[in-house]
Amino acid sequence: MDMGADMHVHGTVAEGYEPVREAFVRNFEVLGDRGAAVAVYRDGRKVVDLWGGTRDVDGTAPWEHGTAQIVRSATKGVAAAALLLLHQRGELDLDAPVGTYWPQYKAAGKERTLVRHLLAHRAGVPVLDRPLTPAEAADPERGAAAVAAQPPSWEPGTDHGYHAQTYSWLTGELVRRVTGRPVGEWIADEIAGPLGADLWLGLPAAQRARVGRVGPVDAPAHAGTLKTRPKPAVAAAYADPASLTHRAFAAITPLPDENDPAYRAAALPASNGIATADGLARFYASLIGEVDSAAGGRVRLLRPETVELARGEQSSGPDRVLVVNTRFGLGYMLHGPASPLLSPTSFGHPGRGGALGLADPESGLALGYVTNGFRTSVTADPRAQALLRALRAATAPAALIR
Repeated sequence: MDMGADMHVHGTVAEGYEPVREAFVRNFEVLGDRGAAVAVYRDGRKVVDLWGGTRDVDGTAPWEHGTAQIVRSATKGVAAAALLLLHQRGELDLDAPVGTYWPQYKAAGKERTLVRHLLAHRAGVPVLDRPLTPAEAADPERGAAAVAAQPPSWEPGTDHGYHAQTYSWLTGELVRRVTGRPVGEWIADEIAGPLGADLWLGLPAAQRARVGRVGPVDAPAHAGTLKTRPKPAVAAAYADPASLTHRAFAAITPLPDENDPAYRAAALPASNGIATADGLARFYASLIGEVDSAAGGRVRLLRPETVELARGEQSSGPDRVLVVNTRFGLGYMLHGPASPLLSPTSFGHPGRGGALGLADPESGLALGYVTNGFRTSVTADPRAQALLRALRAATAPAALIR
């Protein structure tokens, strides 16, 4: 069903998924979206494909079908799949010490850190005693050396705290050590390429024109209770330069310019992946079922037993960095108070203040949402949550977009 251009929203939804379109339109009318897109797959077939607003957060040119945006920490879910695929292929043991593959990582009390600890945010190295500059952070060897030398903030494996930035070098270097290839190149060859997914870690120059400018946006005043306000303890933690919270997000200092072509060309698995909504949704759909492949036929990335590993709880409770309760599997956030997804079986990863990708094995649904306007929320952006609520409410008939 072609929905036309009402409220500058374009695209197609299958019958029964109209509530998702209504929520998407309301995100512009009430929740302050400037430019965004959402895609949903069910059982490997696309049932929602919507986009609207402006390509740039500060511009007037329209968002087009195929416009891509930086997705911040939603990139972490893609990086996790790289390690899970290597495990699935027998090239990486999740229960082996990281030092088995990366000997330099054994320094400073990290000898017993296991590969699964990196994915579950239990490695104990969410901060760097000396933050890296954006140029240093873009150098994978510099980043890897920094986390390898860093003493842990807690005994690895005994607690969890969100590795907001250091996740880049922990996962990226492990992929390089196991495969001999840079993580962005490996993801392009082994994940995005076979899927035909518009998804990049390290944006190629040929794709620059497709990517819009991003920036901060405030919740509109008339949004009322839909505005997100952090609890006092959380706000205090972000404001305290000595806290793990502040230091974890400041592991790259000063903050990178996310519109800088040099930053977008770097491969930082924690923070700077770039995708279309369809690319993100297609990726998650391929984790839980088959999708059309770029070469013809059908392809699935993770076997069912690997999905069960991915979504098995590894960390739960008070997060030493985010200062709220979080639940993590192997690289993915799980259903919980801070991340209410689709059902208890769902797993995925948000990008701070906007993007979201997730999959739900129970329903066969996969969603990707990207935006050019970032808010202050970390795990539960109101716009993404509105789309999830609408998707949960929607009935799902047999009609599918072809």
